[in-house]
Amino acid sequence: MRDEKISDFLARLADRVPAPGGGASAALHAAQAAALLGMVARYSTGEKYSEHGPAIERIIAQTDELRVLALRLAEDDATAFTAVTDAYKLPKDTDAAKAARSAAIAAALIGAGRPPAEVIAVARAAVELAEELLPIGNRNVVTDIAAATEAARAAATTARVNVEINLGGIKDDRARAELAAEAAKVDEIAARAEQVTAAVRKEIGA
Repeated sequence: MRDEKISDFLARLADRVPAPGGGASAALHAAQAAALLGMVARYSTGEKYSEHGPAIERIIAQTDELRVLALRLAEDDATAFTAVTDAYKLPKDTDAAKAARSAAIAAALIGAGRPPAEVIAVARAAVELAEELLPIGNRNVVTDIAAATEAARAAATTARVNVEINLGGIKDDRARAELAAEAAKVDEIAARAEQVTAAVRKEIGA
C-alpha cells in the first residue's frame, strides 16, 4: 500500500473486494494528520522560532513516527480484515470443522479490532501534538493545523465504528473490554479536535 499510486488505491477502495475498506481509510486519515502537522512544524523552524526550537524538533520527530505507524496500520487493517473473511469461508461440515471455524473467526475478529484501536491512539496523539503546535507554529500555515485535527478526528471516528463492528463477535471478555475502552476515548478526541479547529477559525476571523 505504501508504494501504491493514490489513484490505484482509490480504485481498489471503490472495488467490490473485502479490503481495503473503512479501516484502512481511517489509518490514512491519521497518516495525513501526522503529515500535515509535520509540515507545519517544519515551517516553524529557524531563528524566528528559536525559542521553541526543541519543542518543534520533537514534534517533527513524533509526527514522522506517527505517519509511518499509521501507514503500517492501514496495511495491517487490510490484512486483518482479509483474515476475517477467510475465516468465515472455512468448512463447517463436521462438528470438528465447525469448532475450528468458530475459533478461527473469534481470533480473526480480535485481530481485526486491534488496528483500528491503534489508529484511535494515533489520532489522539496527533490531536495532542496539534494542541501543542497551535500556539507556537508558523501563523502562515495555521489552517493546516486545523486540517490535521479534522483528519485526526475523521481517523478516530471512522476507526471507532471499525472497532465496534467486531465487538459483537468477540467472546474473549478481556479482549472485548480492551477494544471497547479504546473506542470509548473517541468522543474526547473529537471534542479536543473541534476545539483546535474552532481556535484556528477564530484566529483567521471565520
